[in-house]
Amino acid sequence: MKRLRTGVIGLGRFGELHCEALAAIPEVELHSLCTRNLERLAGIGARFSVSRLFTDYRRMLEDPELDAVSIVTMWRDHAAPAIEAMHAGKHAFVEKPMASTEADCAAMIRARDESGRFCMVGQICRFNPRYQAAKREIEAGAVGDIVSIYARRNIPAAVSKTVLEKIGPVAGDGVHDTDLMLWFTGARIVSAYCQTHSVRGLPNPDLGWTTYRFDTGAIGVCENVWFLPEGTPYRIDERMEIIGTKGCITIQESGPGISVCDPSGWRAPDTTYWPLVGGERAGALREELRYFARCIQQGAAPSVVTLEESAAAVRAVLAAERSAVSGVPVVVE
Repeated sequence: MKRLRTGVIGLGRFGELHCEALAAIPEVELHSLCTRNLERLAGIGARFSVSRLFTDYRRMLEDPELDAVSIVTMWRDHAAPAIEAMHAGKHAFVEKPMASTEADCAAMIRARDESGRFCMVGQICRFNPRYQAAKREIEAGAVGDIVSIYARRNIPAAVSKTVLEKIGPVAGDGVHDTDLMLWFTGARIVSAYCQTHSVRGLPNPDLGWTTYRFDTGAIGVCENVWFLPEGTPYRIDERMEIIGTKGCITIQESGPGISVCDPSGWRAPDTTYWPLVGGERAGALREELRYFARCIQQGAAPSVVTLEESAAAVRAVLAAERSAVSGVPVVVE
């Protein structure tokens, strides 16, 4: 089977992780790269021996050899390259959140339908084996009807400072657990109530707590604190509790099986999302990219996560952010 020739648009820290993961997938050829930062473009191109280098993604999309693109820009810049890629005959993988507006999400869905190309959002938690195991247990009836879900996804203040210039914790991380709640319940979010708090006076608040009501009556709570103190051992403090009418499920991802104490203190290296295994980038990131590549090669639309589901998560977190501003619950249309 022909290797899928894939380009990466956006070469920040996570764009480079995409390059590493794509380079570790046998079915994929890392074909081309795009960023406006010339020094970064040349450096990553040399590292991965990629010669097709672009500062304008539109020029990249003109290449007839290119099969697909991985879009790793900021969320407000996801829609245009995804839509143009699909209309240029390319498949598009888009990092989460899907887009920064409901209108952009709808436009991306239309482009997929009009072009016949595939598009998938990187809801990476759906490829975490612990959340996949929870999904299987829920589908098997282990917990009965879900009545409550609590999710915690917190990161250190030092890590979040630059990110808060571009996106807040409710959309930036809350979208993960919002998506998981929708996936696990199979229900629709009908209202969102959110409170946020700004500690450092940055463009976005340092923390947010969101309460969702589902059309089943179930309640979901997302805790997103991007202000863990200096010295915390967690890169991500990630937990979830699912309570149903027959049972419950607890997921603990904060301490992923290994803790290290060095002169700087305790830390817990990632072993789930993008660990290095045998010198290659592995984990849930590689698995979701490999899944998307296989969908394209087999001509089967992605089903583990659909654009409609990703758009529903964006709709909910945007409602939560509006609630935080207004101080009252917001109906999710």
